[in-house]
Amino acid sequence: MGAGQAGLALSHELVARGVDHLVLERESVAHEWRDGRWDAFTLVTPNWHCRLPGYAYDGPDPDGFMRRDEVYRWVRRYADTFDAPVAEGVAVTQLARRERGGFVVSTSAGVVTADVVVAAVGGYHRPVTPAWAGALPRRVVQVHSHRYRNADRLPPGPVLVVGTGQSGTQIAEDLLLAGREVHLAAGRAPRVARRYRGRDCMTWLAEMGVYDVPVAARGLAKRESTNHYVTGRDGGRDIDLRDFARRGMHLYGRATGVGVDASGAAAITFAPTLAADLDHADAVAESIKDDIDRHIAARGISAPVEPRYTPVWRPDGQPTSLPVDRLAAVVWSVGFRADWSWLGPLAGAVLDDEGHPRHVRGLSPEPGLAFLGLPWQHTWGSGRFLGVAQDARHLAERLVAGGWAGSADEPAVSVPAAAVGG
Repeated sequence: MGAGQAGLALSHELVARGVDHLVLERESVAHEWRDGRWDAFTLVTPNWHCRLPGYAYDGPDPDGFMRRDEVYRWVRRYADTFDAPVAEGVAVTQLARRERGGFVVSTSAGVVTADVVVAAVGGYHRPVTPAWAGALPRRVVQVHSHRYRNADRLPPGPVLVVGTGQSGTQIAEDLLLAGREVHLAAGRAPRVARRYRGRDCMTWLAEMGVYDVPVAARGLAKRESTNHYVTGRDGGRDIDLRDFARRGMHLYGRATGVGVDASGAAAITFAPTLAADLDHADAVAESIKDDIDRHIAARGISAPVEPRYTPVWRPDGQPTSLPVDRLAAVVWSVGFRADWSWLGPLAGAVLDDEGHPRHVRGLSPEPGLAFLGLPWQHTWGSGRFLGVAQDARHLAERLVAGGWAGSADEPAVSVPAAAVGG
């Protein structure tokens, strides 16, 4: 299930092993890279991180950052390199056990039977907006970051961006560069410098093996952690909220709801957390530099020395409200919620009390059901181009060794003609 980079990586490994299989894709191959990103989107990891089984970035700018449409074309071409058996436009609606063993998979195109089912659909399925969003007047246009495309698609006037993960900070900058009045509700997200001591910080971290550290060594709570914000735009640079403020962006603490301000007017309210959250983001960025310094020293690497970051702006007080009548639009960048409803009666055996898939390196407690491409599935790199190949290879080897890749009396996957046609 899923024809993004994770599903395609596993398909490549299964093709290489001669395993009969089919990839079901609700939309089209790699569509999230094209349809789920804004126009100016770029990767935040260097292009050389883009490594799928049998397929690595070989373009002219390995230390650069591909834009949205370039990433889409790169992943789409991958499917063509090994003629991935993808049925597009087929949504899975229900999974159930088959009396003879294996699974019955109900889809929008009919019923599929399979000995093995692998959910390569990631962990971000349903865009989240807070319950109090419904209290905003209808004239204020609301859009989730997943649907944001560019500043011109929003009505004229000030925009509030809620959330400072990777998407929220980059969208806020996109709006600022377009000349919009931007209000930004910050959260607890950490940041990382784009470059330090002559190299991209993510190149240092890869060399240090940080992306290969298993989640078991960090604690399962890591699954909920927010990625560090940074950008690959215009060749890559830091994202510094303090600098945004210096350039005219209005910063606030965590958005808490709709209430009234001191004048009695309807207003979005904020917790007095801005100063602490800015300090936290800076502290994380500097701690990463500390780790890089130790790595350089321990290995005797010759690298230029550069001064550390000095805050360029500090909040003068803690703004706690923003009148609703000052806003034309709100962009929600507060994350996604997983949707495993298609697991049906198997959910109780497969999901933990918090709704996370239970698995050991992708293999669930339900024989023949596996997951791939989850955030922190095995390592920090699992949900990234840099790490998904290792997870796909491991899963393919285990599936074949476990005898779950097919049976003597029927193909591993049977599918109606409607599904084959997409």
